[in-house]
Amino acid sequence: MKTPEKFPTFVWGVSLVTVVLAGGLAFLYQLGTANLVDETEPLFAEAARQMTVTGDWITPYFNGEPRFDKPPLVYWLMAIAYRLIGTNEWAVRLPSALSALAVMGGTYVTLWRFVPMASGSRHGWLLPWGAASLGAIAIAFNPQTFIWGRTGVSDMLLCACVGLSLLSFFWGYATEGKPQDYAYLSFFVWMGLAVLAKGPVGMVLPVGIIGGFLLYGGNVKTVWREMRPLRGWLVFFLITIPWYLLIWQANGEAYIESFFGYHNVERFTRVVNRHSGPWYFYFGVVLVGFAPWSAYLPAAIARLRVWRRGWWRNLPRQEQLGGFALFWFGGVFLFFTVAVTKLPSYVLPLIPAAAILVSLLLSEEMLHRSSLSRRWLLASHAGSWLIWMLMAIALVILPFIIGPDPVVDRIDLEIFKSGLSTWGAGVIVAIASVVEAVALTRRRGVAIAQIGGFALFLLLVAHPMFGLLDELRQQPIRQMADTARALYQPGDRLLSVGFEKPSIVFYTQKPVTYVPRPSLGREDLRQQVEQGNLSGTTLVFADRERLPMLGLREDQYDLLDAKRRYRLIRVHHDRLDKFTHKDPD
Repeated sequence: MKTPEKFPTFVWGVSLVTVVLAGGLAFLYQLGTANLVDETEPLFAEAARQMTVTGDWITPYFNGEPRFDKPPLVYWLMAIAYRLIGTNEWAVRLPSALSALAVMGGTYVTLWRFVPMASGSRHGWLLPWGAASLGAIAIAFNPQTFIWGRTGVSDMLLCACVGLSLLSFFWGYATEGKPQDYAYLSFFVWMGLAVLAKGPVGMVLPVGIIGGFLLYGGNVKTVWREMRPLRGWLVFFLITIPWYLLIWQANGEAYIESFFGYHNVERFTRVVNRHSGPWYFYFGVVLVGFAPWSAYLPAAIARLRVWRRGWWRNLPRQEQLGGFALFWFGGVFLFFTVAVTKLPSYVLPLIPAAAILVSLLLSEEMLHRSSLSRRWLLASHAGSWLIWMLMAIALVILPFIIGPDPVVDRIDLEIFKSGLSTWGAGVIVAIASVVEAVALTRRRGVAIAQIGGFALFLLLVAHPMFGLLDELRQQPIRQMADTARALYQPGDRLLSVGFEKPSIVFYTQKPVTYVPRPSLGREDLRQQVEQGNLSGTTLVFADRERLPMLGLREDQYDLLDAKRRYRLIRVHHDRLDKFTHKDPD
């Protein structure tokens, strides 16, 4: 009887198809169906669109003002996507989705190349394929990369550039000859792109991680010579320096103070935008963000026994992937734990390392070759089941804890009426039960059960829930913006009162004046009269509570659209002889 080991092409094909399907489900399926999510995503989308409109590919702009928050790589990629497939949600999110797929592919190839076949086992030849498939799929099937790989911001791009730079380094570290030379050069290229994706952190993370790894291994000088650093740093600076010089030339000290001072140094040294957190903040982020695989991280780390430094340093370089992944994971985790400003997305670059660690553990477990005691693995399986159950509980109580919403009246009731919270919780409980049953009866099938369970979770719970939230929260503002764009007349102005939704700028493709209070809205309209702009009109976005506070008579404006709590009106300047209400709000 023929066995699968005689058909490596078949095994490779099954492995590759499985990984491609997982990546497609996580990052491409329904990628462009949801509207852009306020507040951050439309800022990136509009800045990229402005590049295609103005032809200025050096300074990003949003709503007529320079946007110095991030370097240009993500804007460039979005702008190119606009030219290829149109200005739409697909184009906005495609760079993030492709970045996630790229780091999946890099991890897959690295694990397949450097995980050796298991000797002394009839199925030992399957170990590289199992580790590669599981590692790539674990990158896709977790909440952290699932969310950020579908969001049009720079976080997933940074994760991919940092991840591919570190994987390139390991290829150089573990190979010889021409492949080593190319791999080290690729490390510097990807690190340069990481700096163009999000600034100095794109260099600090790889250099710090590799430095710690080499110091622990005691071979800093040897590897430093192998890397041909003069050539590498020259390539790095050729990639990064030109844009920074050009934007500094165009904007002077304003750019230096905003980007380097505020968005880099101050974010690391003090709380910015009230994004603070306790020292243990990222323990919770990794636990939830890398679920359900996070339950296996303690066992995966214990398996490496890196505290046995002498033994570990004597390992062949090709067998040090697990230790390198641990330094990668720990370096990112410690760096952002020390940073004062904290956001869940900051530790996204550690996800590929976490996936490598878990894949090395579970692929051995599938062959009954794990060097850990059975207690470690049973505790990990129990932790995974607990994470699934906590997800189910969180979904059940979501309608009761979501709190008031400024857009949707009784959003809690809307979610409850949809049935998705209770239905989704039931699906998750079923998944958790199956995973636990497999863990107790067939150790070899645990990874497959986790993968299948998360795929069902995405199809039956996550995608429908995101669709519902988009319909309730983002669709109304999109519809109002579409109405404003359709009814816009030459000379009109756009004014948003009481809420700052950047998506209005993107969807109307017009500048918008934002004011936080109705009193400022009244003042803005008064100025139009005082300036003699009597023939024009102002399209005003407001909610139904704030609209009366503008002090307008009914004959001074036309109601153009109403969606949920939003209102869109056209105010005629020539009718603004007086306001009915002048008291401050």
